[in-house]
Amino acid sequence: MLDAKFDHEIKHSVLGTIHQGTLSIEYYWLDRWYNVFRFIEPDGKLRNFYCNVNLPPSFDGQTLSYVDLDIDILVEPNFSYTVLDLDEFEQNATVYRYPDETKLKARAAVDELARSIETRAFPFNH
Repeated sequence: MLDAKFDHEIKHSVLGTIHQGTLSIEYYWLDRWYNVFRFIEPDGKLRNFYCNVNLPPSFDGQTLSYVDLDIDILVEPNFSYTVLDLDEFEQNATVYRYPDETKLKARAAVDELARSIETRAFPFNH
């Protein structure tokens, strides 16, 4: 888990305006095909979650690295969610010739995240 505060306002094409002082709590697992960002507004209210589907990360003791596979899930404060960028994933899977295992595990990660969101499993259990 990592956390940081935005030191200035950001305009994001999907997330909209992220205000200065917004807290980002980031969850990474070395054996999972995704990560989850929890955004908390400066006033302490949950802003949203943003999930990235990626290859499992590596950590060398100082640097965390991972390959983003384009699929994202935007989770609203009411826990409704939208899966984003499936078309980009499919295009890149063809262009970069993702192995079948990568495509299967990426789709399984989306399913696992959806179940976690729907059942309010960690880290969606605030």
